[in-house]
Amino acid sequence: MAQKKNGLLIHPEEISEYWENLILSSGVDSVGIHPRGGSIAHETLSEFLSNLKSGVYDRFLRVMKEHGMEVELECHALSWLLPRENFDAHPDWFRMEEDGVRTPKNNLCPSSEEALAVVEERSALLASLLPFHGPYYHIWIDDTSRNGTCHCERCRSLSPSDQALTIYHAILRGLKRYRSDAKLGFLAYHETMIAPTVPPMEGMYLEYAPIHRRVDRFIGDPNCEENKRETAHLCELLEVFGREDAEVLEYWLDNSLFCGWKLPYKKLNLDEALLREDLKYYRGKGFSRITTFACFLGEDYAKEFGTPPIDAYGRILKESEEP
Repeated sequence: MAQKKNGLLIHPEEISEYWENLILSSGVDSVGIHPRGGSIAHETLSEFLSNLKSGVYDRFLRVMKEHGMEVELECHALSWLLPRENFDAHPDWFRMEEDGVRTPKNNLCPSSEEALAVVEERSALLASLLPFHGPYYHIWIDDTSRNGTCHCERCRSLSPSDQALTIYHAILRGLKRYRSDAKLGFLAYHETMIAPTVPPMEGMYLEYAPIHRRVDRFIGDPNCEENKRETAHLCELLEVFGREDAEVLEYWLDNSLFCGWKLPYKKLNLDEALLREDLKYYRGKGFSRITTFACFLGEDYAKEFGTPPIDAYGRILKESEEP
């Protein structure tokens, strides 16, 4: 049976007693630590791991554990799992562009068994560096909306989702080296929103992150073309991955998105009516694991705009579980 989840994600540099108190008062049961994505994701992951080792987050992790809170790492990690400095010695490990030129930028060549072996080994290493983690992992491919696939002769017939799932299988094999019950989310996001045709191995589950949805319209709105497209993809993804362990990763509290991923901060206004309708839709699809990005809502935000609506989010999440 899937473990229930009502959660949120924050940037590690925003971790503080302020966020501790927000989280513990909100009624959520899970917090994801999300190093920033984009082209610097491997650098922010390395910085997080260094700070983790030096004890920067010891108090936060202890307090979360004392209150029964699940803590998870959720990050774009592939350029850390396959370091880009390997390109000069092993260009065949990396993607081929449509013009036939290999590049170290974004992901890898899924047909390279050697590259996948490195990813598997370093996935086991990454798991061993995370003393706080449960069985559900969120270790994602690189954060790109396009130009993330390989066009070599062996890969070009594979869809972006099939290439991604091949990589995720290598990550999961590595995680299972560290703990046999490890499970890994297939992040349906940008190019990988289309369902794969490669069968998922045991332990893969759907992590649905509809980045192209209209955030001002109910996700199930039949009159919203963007959301109709996203939910059509969802139905196909559920056919492939099933509902067991399936997770929603939404944007209701993602102030980094609303700010265009750069400062200055904008005031976050939670649309409670839309949240309720979205949750009704997702619960109707069988989701018991629901979370949202909640970045750019740390102490600096609070000094300017006051306490963000974390408690309201947690309360409405709990209400959505009721029959």
